[in-house]
Amino acid sequence: MTSIAIFASGNGSNARKIIDYFRDHDDIAVRLVISNKADALVLEAARAEHIETKIVERSYFYETEQLLTALRDRNINFIILAGFLWKVPSYLVRAFERKIVNIHPALLPNFGGKGMYGSHVHEAVKASGATQTGITIHYANENYDEGDIIFQATCAVLQSDTAADIARKVLELEHRYFSKTIEDVIRNKK
Repeated sequence: MTSIAIFASGNGSNARKIIDYFRDHDDIAVRLVISNKADALVLEAARAEHIETKIVERSYFYETEQLLTALRDRNINFIILAGFLWKVPSYLVRAFERKIVNIHPALLPNFGGKGMYGSHVHEAVKASGATQTGITIHYANENYDEGDIIFQATCAVLQSDTAADIARKVLELEHRYFSKTIEDVIRNKK
């Protein structure tokens, strides 16, 4: 059985989709949900599914390697970043080389990097006059949004679209493709 830990910072709509997707899966299971925010709604969603949760503080995450021990103690094989806003520290990247998968709400390398998350991305896409946007699923490394790209999907940006309209289109792509892409990555690693 391949065990996944999901790292998320907010509402967790992608995390919920991933949990649903793998609920009765033959050989992949979500075993742990980690958040850097004690009030993140994603934690409630995980607890409702009887999935262990863990809240991490900045010093624990960056200044120790205790999280690595916690992941190994739970036999975690893959880390999925689903709206997790902190940069992944080097010790995790080394320990889970090409086994940390992130989703970004734009077509990288455009509209990525520090501070480019959520509505900031969609507002930048709108301001740029881009005629398309989408999602990028990629391996995480020590830098924001710079890991190797695994999959991209696109959607049109109409001149009449607001940033909120763009966000809705992108979220639909995230929900449609993220879980299946995770499954494909894990199966290809076996």
